[in-house]
Amino acid sequence: MSVDVEEWFQVGAFERTIDKADWATLESRVADNTARVIDLFAAANVRATFFTLGWVAARNPALMQRIAAAGHEVASHGWDHRRVFTMSAEEFRADLRRARAALEDAGGVAVTGYRAPSFSIDRRTPWAHAVLAEEGYAYSSSVAPVAHDHYGWRDSPRYAWSPLADAALVELPVTVAEFAGRRIATGGGFFRLLPAALTDHALRQVHAAGAPGVFYFHPWEVDPGQPRVAGAPLKSRVRHYSRIGAMAGKLDGLLRRHRWGRTDAVVARLSR
Repeated sequence: MSVDVEEWFQVGAFERTIDKADWATLESRVADNTARVIDLFAAANVRATFFTLGWVAARNPALMQRIAAAGHEVASHGWDHRRVFTMSAEEFRADLRRARAALEDAGGVAVTGYRAPSFSIDRRTPWAHAVLAEEGYAYSSSVAPVAHDHYGWRDSPRYAWSPLADAALVELPVTVAEFAGRRIATGGGFFRLLPAALTDHALRQVHAAGAPGVFYFHPWEVDPGQPRVAGAPLKSRVRHYSRIGAMAGKLDGLLRRHRWGRTDAVVARLSR
């Protein structure tokens, strides 16, 4: 179980509508939303991984400490949601280092996991896994093995794989459902918009193959009261806001129907 911790205004859907220069002036809701997620997990006795932006950690150290104190893993989501394929290898390395420093300073725990913003490790970034290994990361969960207009690496492995012959780094793709050769994403907005039974089906598929399921969502998805970005494209607004009011209830059911854990614990079992 994983959470991509970012503010409501930092999402890919609004990256061309909201200027990063304005982020510091916008209402921060991430601490309250993430606290609600922590409470949902506590009620279902679930431990999870919180892939957090360094930008968020630097401004909310108490939140990082609360995540760690509740038994969850603090992992990296990069510094400010810049997609990996927009960076050079050295820019990526600098982004990793800046984010990790903020996360570890705030949370007081070691950070060994990484998730690329918008699952932006793909065929355009053949150097990314090597940089992660060189920087000491144990795993990445940065690939979406689907075809999508915002992201996706359709021909990548569907289950956990080793991207490097000379390093122990593990890539844990997010779980997708497969029907007649077609792959359908199941986390985040897909979970909100589609029947929960689709995610259950996808998890049964991966478990039957002896692989772990990887589910993700965002704290802003349990926040029906968040500001509306009127100037965003209609498609982006539909994706971002649809069925937000139903998300907490759907999540509670999902948490209780399956057995969940932290990503680092899953990687440790895979590495035995």
